[in-house]
Amino acid sequence: RDTWLFCLFYSVTFGGFVGLASSLPMFFRDQYGLGKVAAGNFATLCVVAGSFVRPVGGYLADRFGGVRVLVALLSGVVLLMGGLATLPPLAQGATLLLLCMACLGLGNGAMFQLVPNRFPREIGLVTGLVGAAGGLGGFALPNVLGGLKDATGHFGSGFLAFAIVALLAAALMAVVGRLWREAPVAEPVAPVPNLGMLGASLESAS
Repeated sequence: RDTWLFCLFYSVTFGGFVGLASSLPMFFRDQYGLGKVAAGNFATLCVVAGSFVRPVGGYLADRFGGVRVLVALLSGVVLLMGGLATLPPLAQGATLLLLCMACLGLGNGAMFQLVPNRFPREIGLVTGLVGAAGGLGGFALPNVLGGLKDATGHFGSGFLAFAIVALLAAALMAVVGRLWREAPVAEPVAPVPNLGMLGASLESAS
């Protein structure tokens, strides 16, 4: 169950980050009438903001707890996406997107503070599965945003849908975080020595 939960959360944070990154140039061109170069510059600024704060997300999770940090960051995404759904002017819209990408980048770093706590013996396997889920989320989001844009005629519906998904993820994280605190995972134990080989060694030594 925890593996599926991690996949879900990372598909929102990393998938949201990658999906928005691929959609931003089109958004800046279509919504604000920017040229290709200007739209690419705005999109690059947002992506860089989200990429370089990822280690900070891990640090904050180490200090304050991954669950608490992720609930706060996902809540921030809800508010920022809700603001973007109103399709504000360029300056406000770019600021909201930059902050949203930063929250998602911080969330990516915080996610992997939780994985070793729940899976101390299967870190590599679970990390691979969670990373794959993030990639699927990044593939799905642009299709959803584009489909809603075609259906409604504006980008606001896609941003609102992402805000709702982030809200559900924040609420679910708060609930499962409480369950994780009530049922902590034990630290990995040292491997048990092979008693048969130990006995053989003692016999040959005697």
